Amino acid sequence: MQYFEDLEIGKVARFGRYEVTREEVIEFARRYDPQPFHLSDEAAAATHFGRLSASGWHTCAMTMAMLVANLKEHRQAGLGSPGMDELRWLVPVYPGDVLRVESEVLEKRVSQSRPEMGIFKSRVTVFNQDDVAVMSMISNGLIQTRPR
Repeated sequence: MQYFEDLEIGKVARFGRYEVTREEVIEFARRYDPQPFHLSDEAAAATHFGRLSASGWHTCAMTMAMLVANLKEHRQAGLGSPGMDELRWLVPVYPGDVLRVESEVLEKRVSQSRPEMGIFKSRVTVFNQDDVAVMSMISNGLIQTRPR
């Protein structure tokens, strides 16, 4: 199990592989972000996207799927997250893209009010198959301290 004490500031983890499909882009958009350029090739062609693109929120959801799979694989004693400090959609994500994640631990501290948990910040960057950054965020995570 990986605990707060095991987190190393500056350590970079590289993981994940998520193939973006046309069907999933449209289904997500229908349910959660029904803007025309996420639903129609014709509508998207008339915008700066040029073609059907994934919602930024869909990119977040795909990233979360990769993050959780990585946490399970490394058995991190995670306790969720109080949120993010910033989120940037850098370039569009298109059907056919293959996404991956890099995460760097920026800082960490033990909670003053709850010493059984720590708080850490990570820079999470999502890349496509061409190693172009498509999204970045600063994530705040909660994690158990090592049981005594």
